[in-house]
Amino acid sequence: MAHVVVLGAGLGGTIMAYELRDALAPVHDVSVVTKGTQYSFVPSNPWVAVGWRQRKAVTVDLAPVMARRGIALYPQGALRLHPAEKNIELMDGSSVDYDYLVIATGPDLAFDEIEGFGPEHFTQSVCHIDHAIKAKPAFDALVANPGPVVVGAVQGASCFGPAYEFAFILEKALRDARVRDRVPMTFVTSEPYIGHLGLDGVGDTKGMLESAMRNRHIKWITNARLDKVEAGKLTASEIGEGGSVLKTHELPFTYSMLLPAFRGVEAVRGIDGLTNPRGFILVDKYQRNPKFPDIFGIGVCVAIPPVGKTPVPVGVPKTGFMIESMVAATTHNIERLINGAEPDAQATWNAICLADMGDSGIAFVAQPQIPPRNVNWAAEGKWVHAAKIGFEKYFLGKMRSGRSEPFYEHLALQVLGIDKLKAIKTETAK
Repeated sequence: MAHVVVLGAGLGGTIMAYELRDALAPVHDVSVVTKGTQYSFVPSNPWVAVGWRQRKAVTVDLAPVMARRGIALYPQGALRLHPAEKNIELMDGSSVDYDYLVIATGPDLAFDEIEGFGPEHFTQSVCHIDHAIKAKPAFDALVANPGPVVVGAVQGASCFGPAYEFAFILEKALRDARVRDRVPMTFVTSEPYIGHLGLDGVGDTKGMLESAMRNRHIKWITNARLDKVEAGKLTASEIGEGGSVLKTHELPFTYSMLLPAFRGVEAVRGIDGLTNPRGFILVDKYQRNPKFPDIFGIGVCVAIPPVGKTPVPVGVPKTGFMIESMVAATTHNIERLINGAEPDAQATWNAICLADMGDSGIAFVAQPQIPPRNVNWAAEGKWVHAAKIGFEKYFLGKMRSGRSEPFYEHLALQVLGIDKLKAIKTETAK
């Protein structure tokens, strides 16, 4: 009998546990270690921050779902991983042993790396449901007393889509409140150009997003390094190709939301051979750690090098489609190890994204995620907004039911209708 433990219960960890339970014989145990029992649908956080969603609409209590699926849940949270002992020390002093471990923790949010930055100081965040809930009263205050807004993503950030989404959603919410005309908006990003997204663009995301910003009167600053934040003012340096400061911007704000850089969580950070200097999990082509072959990594916590050198550090996003593919490959490989075979499945690192813009949106497909690509496609339309709502309802239903059905594959094959993506499942299973 084998005990497989999943560390983390976000998007990747939860579907990882569901798929493992489906794939492994009942004699094998599947457990999840996480902090608390609530799953939160992170893509809905921008809507929560402007009052378009309430907490209860976008969260799921995993305890009854896991119990129904026969998955043990440890909600104490992890204090420290001890890979040599194959043991996870929990925050209440107890511990969990494992035969195989899948690390799916998501990121630690590095707000502390910039003075005055983050929801504990002067800027808002949509990275966590608690942050989004806290951002709603700040939005209400902005509507009551309109003033300048700054939205964007700082140096080292790797998840740019939500920054763009929130800028457009906030702009729409301000129009609905009839105060948009009194709110100057600026988008500040570490990307070398608008629409880079950490992927060197997908299709014409540069042209589409620039056009969308011009049409909505949102100014932008690229190659930006956030230096510090004070009450009502942030200072950002615009960096040139050689690393020199081209211009220093002092931007007043009544409301600001910028996404932080990510790093590995404290429970795994600094373990020699397991993580890189930022604490991300090192994995081979089978999602397996080279030093500790009983440990796998999936999702945002996995180390992926940037697409190329940029004046300001820009990370690579780990999109839902990529994570889903990592989950499928890891499930297959752990099943083979338990049965005495070697791993042979590799994730197909493709990207499908639905970026909501409040009343419209941009969808893009990148196969593979890192260029050059076989599929490099982007489109804009009101249908994307509707599709994002459908995505939310479907995925939350999936979490509540305990299904491991691969959503992103269905999106690619049935909604977007891109025939070339039909090979994805076959490639993943090889």
